[in-house]
Amino acid sequence: MKQPLGVILAGGLATRMGGGDKGLLALGNGTLLSHVIERLEPQVAGIALNANGDPARFDHLGLPVLADSIQGYAGPLAGVLAGLDWAAARGAETIVTAAADTPFFPADLVPQLLLAGEGMTHPLVLAATPDERRGRIRHPTFGLWPVALRDDLRAALDGGLRKVVLWTEAHGGREALFPAPRFDPFFNVNTPEDLKRAEELL
Repeated sequence: MKQPLGVILAGGLATRMGGGDKGLLALGNGTLLSHVIERLEPQVAGIALNANGDPARFDHLGLPVLADSIQGYAGPLAGVLAGLDWAAARGAETIVTAAADTPFFPADLVPQLLLAGEGMTHPLVLAATPDERRGRIRHPTFGLWPVALRDDLRAALDGGLRKVVLWTEAHGGREALFPAPRFDPFFNVNTPEDLKRAEELL
């Protein structure tokens, strides 16, 4: 299988941070987004950013900016669809998504997702971490998605579907389990307190 393209999901509303682009918040010597790009870039064949509104605010990154094609805030699946449409135009078979506010996701995210998807006609895999109470926690913004199912996803979104897991389970989606020894590598920055914690973890 060809190396997937990477799509960073930055289309969230960031209400708990007072709105605006969470990804552009300062973290260490860069921003949340620059840390995500740095981690994802070596693992994929190219990167695009899924974000709505004026794309000019991301010009400094030099990345294609993909807006949702589904009207209204339709959640992460709309960003996945935008990424799949972009990838289809480039002849790619799959994309891997990562959230713009999750700076410590695993450096082997893509290889592990690909490994979990081996043997699937249409590789569809979500990242997960172990959890004492629930067994495991799925991270629906981190996944491997097949371009071949993009029209099915479009129809599901047009029909009102918003929950990632409902769609992945309907297509026999799998999970790739990542260890979380010291902290959850999919820890995401939602509040000013989370940003402070990210600075400490950095």
